[in-house]
Amino acid sequence: MSSPAMTTGGAPEKRLSQSSSRSRTQTQQTQHQLPLHQGDVNTSTLGPDAAAAVGVDPRPAGPIAVRAEGESGRSGIHPIRFLKITLRSSSWASRAVNILWPAVPAALAVRYARPEWELAIFVLAYIAMIPCANLIGFAGQGLAQKLPHVWGVLAETTLGSLVEIILFMVLITRDIEKGGVDYIQVIRAAILGSVLATMLLCLGLCFIAGGIRREETTFSETVSEAGSGLLLTAGFGLAIPTVFQRSLVGGALTDDELLDKTIDISRSTAVLLIIAYLIYVYFQARTHHGIYDVIFEEDSKRDADKHKDAHRHRLTLTECILALAVSIALVAVLATILVDKIHYLVDQRHVSDAFVGLILVPLVEKAAEHLTAIDEAWDNQMNFALSHVLGATLQTALFNGPLVVIVGWGLGKPMGLNFETFDMVVLILAILTVGNFLRDQKSNYLEGSLLVIVYVAIAVAAIYYPNPVIGHEGAAAAETPATGTGEGAVEAVHRLLMR
Repeated sequence: MSSPAMTTGGAPEKRLSQSSSRSRTQTQQTQHQLPLHQGDVNTSTLGPDAAAAVGVDPRPAGPIAVRAEGESGRSGIHPIRFLKITLRSSSWASRAVNILWPAVPAALAVRYARPEWELAIFVLAYIAMIPCANLIGFAGQGLAQKLPHVWGVLAETTLGSLVEIILFMVLITRDIEKGGVDYIQVIRAAILGSVLATMLLCLGLCFIAGGIRREETTFSETVSEAGSGLLLTAGFGLAIPTVFQRSLVGGALTDDELLDKTIDISRSTAVLLIIAYLIYVYFQARTHHGIYDVIFEEDSKRDADKHKDAHRHRLTLTECILALAVSIALVAVLATILVDKIHYLVDQRHVSDAFVGLILVPLVEKAAEHLTAIDEAWDNQMNFALSHVLGATLQTALFNGPLVVIVGWGLGKPMGLNFETFDMVVLILAILTVGNFLRDQKSNYLEGSLLVIVYVAIAVAAIYYPNPVIGHEGAAAAETPATGTGEGAVEAVHRLLMR
């Protein structure tokens, strides 16, 4: 028996041909109806031409692949468009801050033309730091959009802390007693002040911004629990030198011996805290980045302004680098001017070291990070906002603060982590308060208002906090562990113990 294909007239062959033709037509129609996505095609089996033909990005989706939303559609530097994009910025808060740009040339002009106007120089330099920090944050945000979510958040947080690092480095290079100001005491207060400003003020404003437009905002358990645990660890590490010093007041050790041992413990603790921060970065960026990628991807879908963001012009990679270079250079110059005038505030205007370090310095050094986080909370991206807040807090406590201790060690400065009792108690209470608010993975404007009120109460107390008395022994007198200084404090403790 012959096969159907060999029958007379070729009728089966004709029917088979028509059936195949109809099948191909249906397949083509289906392909036109169903859009292709990046995950629908195994791009590793396609060449560049084939991938382009089906509209799929042929680049591998590795951990350092550039995200599509970070593409600017341009290359190189376009000065006019660069200025327009930076001035329009990415949020209403950033645009409002850009109004302060005239303060930058004004601060530089007054500094060199009228050096005797010390208060005006300090105020102008302080104001001028804000738009410069904002530009660092905006350029960092543009750079972060070109990276995967986890790497982008880490890069943006790190760049947002550059102002803080620069200020710390300028402060640690100053003479300890210049103008009667204990700059090491200012640095120590600024470390805790930065943590408090981010953890209380910025987080509180994020809760308020998110709660104004909706009844409550939610965030991931992974972000909140990891952040709370690391905050407790950071607080514990920072408290060790202080507890050691305070517990041995009036003991067998002399003041100088106790100070030396406290500094040694501070340096060892600083190294351990930096190691803890590096482990945290490795955990978030490498071994567990998939968990955070999913969380941040969901947050991107909830972005209230995602349609506007899709049509917003973006900086090229070269323009991002240029903006960072210009803003960092300006911050370095302004930070030097600002620090040079701290002695005027303390000596002539009688502003306490505690208020300068705990309140004034942290507010300006974290301006970019605060604006970014508040804008994200306003857009219902609470996981992004919380990651910026907790990331900036942890970077200060686990890296920036310990880093200045290591740098001071290299410069021969007695920089330690032996904080004032008032500062340390406030820090521990703040960590416990924030951890309690993060426990239920929900927030509202009431919780935010309470955090802001707590921060304002701390600021009021800092205004009235007395300056440490710096005697002829300089730093050793300033670092003596008690409410007073020198042998008088030790004798007072002995009298209390003998009662």
